[in-house]
Amino acid sequence: MVPAIRENGLPVFIFVSFVSFEVNQFCVSNDYQLVQLANGEKTLFSSAYGEKMHPGLGPVAEAELLYVRQMQICERLKIGAGEFVIWDIGLGGAANAIAALRATREISGSLRLISFDNTAEPLEFALKNAAALNYPTGYENPIAQLLSEKHVAFQNGNCAVNWEFHLGDFPAWLASKNGGRAPAPHAVFYDAFSPAKNPAMWTLPVFENLFHTLDPARPCALTTYSRSTVLRTTLLLAGFFVGVGHATGMKEETTIAANTPDLIAEPLGQRWLERALRSDSAEPLREPVYSRTALKPVTAEKLRRHPQFSGFSGNNPVDGLRENL
Repeated sequence: MVPAIRENGLPVFIFVSFVSFEVNQFCVSNDYQLVQLANGEKTLFSSAYGEKMHPGLGPVAEAELLYVRQMQICERLKIGAGEFVIWDIGLGGAANAIAALRATREISGSLRLISFDNTAEPLEFALKNAAALNYPTGYENPIAQLLSEKHVAFQNGNCAVNWEFHLGDFPAWLASKNGGRAPAPHAVFYDAFSPAKNPAMWTLPVFENLFHTLDPARPCALTTYSRSTVLRTTLLLAGFFVGVGHATGMKEETTIAANTPDLIAEPLGQRWLERALRSDSAEPLREPVYSRTALKPVTAEKLRRHPQFSGFSGNNPVDGLRENL
């Protein structure tokens, strides 16, 4: 499987999800299984990747906390003008997308969901197991149409929804400049399997290309479940400002990145930079092959010169960035 400056008075954000192992097995497909987490919630497990989706709190709570609430999706939709665009990278079983749909159904507005994945199998599996998973219940018809036609338009309570599904290789789609054909996002749900299992989704070129698709006039942020040094280094070198994201379930903190420092409440500071420079796992992946290496001298110098650490102020001072480990 593959988040302050404001636009029209509203903050804007983008994102990147994971997994634990006491499992009771239920239904099985060629790859995906329905499993039960320690808290009793059911979720999807991929045997090919050896990872569960939303492993900490389960699909409903984790999607709501990490993507909807932290991104202030409802608040921004209420006060925004025009279509609110979400890039849902790593559609999987659609837990994140459906969390956004449930949260916004009472809001009068227009929501455009653009989902990406290299397989439709987890979504098909989630639809077949909607009753057991619970979260897809009530959205079976839109999901079925999305699977068959790759697009569905429907009225979700008070909110008009256009939902698209781009089935294929997301890094290749970005590299081919197709990203420029899609409307720039107000929010991105980035929820790929881990770098160790799915390194093609976590390379520096992918995040550079993603950053280049953003509208400079539209502040945008990205949240990911990971707090790894190599991920944060990659985001910084791709052009983002990076900070500490909210805790979710098992994770004491996540990561938030943005194209403006004004969206980062807890930016990484000099103490983090010093640790990254000493780390034995900080060099970004440039090819879709997982590895753990220390920063090369040229990479370390680029990181030191990043505006976040050189005191560049943008619209607000960042000289006194909070130093978070």
